[in-house]
Amino acid sequence: MLDTIELQTQAEPRASLIVLHGLGASGDDFVPVCQAMDLRSVGGLRVLLPQAPDRPVSINGGYRMPAWYDIGLDASGQRVEDERGLRESQREIEALIAQEVERGIPASRIVLMGFSQGAAMTLMTGLRHAQRLAGLVALSGYLPLAGTTEAERHAANADVPLFLAHGDSDEVVPPARGLASRAELERLGFAVQWHGYPMGHEVSMEEIADVAGFIRQCLA
Repeated sequence: MLDTIELQTQAEPRASLIVLHGLGASGDDFVPVCQAMDLRSVGGLRVLLPQAPDRPVSINGGYRMPAWYDIGLDASGQRVEDERGLRESQREIEALIAQEVERGIPASRIVLMGFSQGAAMTLMTGLRHAQRLAGLVALSGYLPLAGTTEAERHAANADVPLFLAHGDSDEVVPPARGLASRAELERLGFAVQWHGYPMGHEVSMEEIADVAGFIRQCLA
């Protein structure tokens, strides 16, 4: 099981929020973000901030860092998806969801959220999950393994609420990649809430407020 930070707003939580950090980051980085969200109306909430394992990252010269999967380049300079790493991390996140269900939180009361690589893992896992989740929040990310999503998505989450957001000047994950993910999800029939912000590869207070509003709707 992944090393995980836990925050809890009441003694008996009625819902869970799982937050997945980005490449080279840690669960600690999103503690202030979670604390800044006004989720009091949700009632008891457990927040889980798992830590990705350290692994060599090809685009960073093979340097080991927290990463949900590797990012490499082919001979032409195009990014190569690490399908093995993506699926390994999907299983780890599925185990966290299963743990929450065992602890008494129905899947329909669990929101999955992530930033950058964590956003990719949110979409990778959430769309394939066999139980209906409350909602998916993907910030500054993209849809991984897009070519297999249509065949592998699960009917249980065919209408799961989706919140996608991106900085208009994101220098790490180009806005065009986020928009292409939005277009593919809409082609597959998902209703996507899209939000663009005047920022780079980061999180803003305006975005945090919008995410909190979305989570409140999902868990109302």
